[in-house]
Amino acid sequence: EVQLVESGGGLAQPGGSLKLACDVSGFTYNDYAIGWFRQAPGKEREGVSCINSVDAKTDYSDSVKGRFTISIDRAKNKVVLQMNSLKPEDTAVYYCAAKYGDFPDGLDGDDYDFWGLGTQVTVSS
Repeated sequence: EVQLVESGGGLAQPGGSLKLACDVSGFTYNDYAIGWFRQAPGKEREGVSCINSVDAKTDYSDSVKGRFTISIDRAKNKVVLQMNSLKPEDTAVYYCAAKYGDFPDGLDGDDYDFWGLGTQVTVSS
């Protein structure tokens, strides 16, 4: 059974940084995609970034491009989302999600089959 556990959320000031991690386990073969999604109160879920386990191909939403970096450590079964230049509008619960195979275009959460429980990120002065 695929399991995902997020960590690293917390409080940051505008312009600051946070690093989120997603510990991944249970895949039966090493060809999967991990996505990060977020949901703020009263708003729809938004795709943030994703990465492929085979070639580390990545994708980012326009709202975080140039500020966030996703990476994968296959040896540690961990996907990291480095978030820099944080803005108050980045405040949300962040979820990692997974699917077998490559990720499709569009950062759509409906394409992902497995989800973590989420971690809160708050950006405020």
